[in-house]
Amino acid sequence: MNSRSASVLYDVPGPRARARYRLFGVLGVLGIAALLWWIVAVLADKGQFDGWLWRSFEYKNVQQRIVDGALATLKAFALGAVGSLVLGVLLAVGRLSDHRPVRVACTAVVQFFRAMPLLIMIFALYTAVFTAQPLWALVLGLSVYNGAVQAEIIRSGINAVPRGQGEAGYALGLRKTQVMTLVLLPQSVRAMLPAIIGQLVVTLKDTSLGYIITYPELLFVGRWIASNSDGYPYIPVILVITPLYIAMCLALSGLARWIESRGRRGARARGTAAA
Repeated sequence: MNSRSASVLYDVPGPRARARYRLFGVLGVLGIAALLWWIVAVLADKGQFDGWLWRSFEYKNVQQRIVDGALATLKAFALGAVGSLVLGVLLAVGRLSDHRPVRVACTAVVQFFRAMPLLIMIFALYTAVFTAQPLWALVLGLSVYNGAVQAEIIRSGINAVPRGQGEAGYALGLRKTQVMTLVLLPQSVRAMLPAIIGQLVVTLKDTSLGYIITYPELLFVGRWIASNSDGYPYIPVILVITPLYIAMCLALSGLARWIESRGRRGARARGTAAA
């Protein structure tokens, strides 16, 4: 971009504008600091930073409940992630179908479940179908909602693959199903892997909605600990439960980076061998 186009698209701020921006920045930082100080002061007045509130975590039963809650969270996530990916692939392929009824039906399913609030879906499944099995209400809700989102991610990835790839497959005599499964899908998944993993991280965090239907995941366990302890120690509970969620999300993101790096190395190796 040359200087003429830069001057048209963006005016360089003058001394007064820069001083005004700095003033706004300082006021914003002071406002955030004042808000945080007020929150800490209110919690301190309620005794939420007292050391005796941590005594609940010394009991073996509480520690075991936290471990069980983490395992329950991972179980719901694993089932929901597999279900959402399988459903996402099916809906994405259906939206790209040459048959109009299949395409319209898959589009309606995707648009409907993307617009449906996940909390309402999970609660409706629990109260109507899975009253005695909250795990499956949570898993089915996660699979359907996130599957609709994954379908759009995968569909956009397939459309981003150069048309010559599919045409080359047809020229080799492959059927449409073979072109989709052997040529288009593998390339689109590699291209959209960051977006797919990002939605899986959302799926992992959405497992916390299971506490609404009494599924014993981490948030439900944290609420149980706080309600059965003296003084209702919700700040200690948050300081224990939140790092566990963050650690699981970071582990999932690290796994995605590892898979992506291996895919790039494999592509470079294949390119070198072909040369």
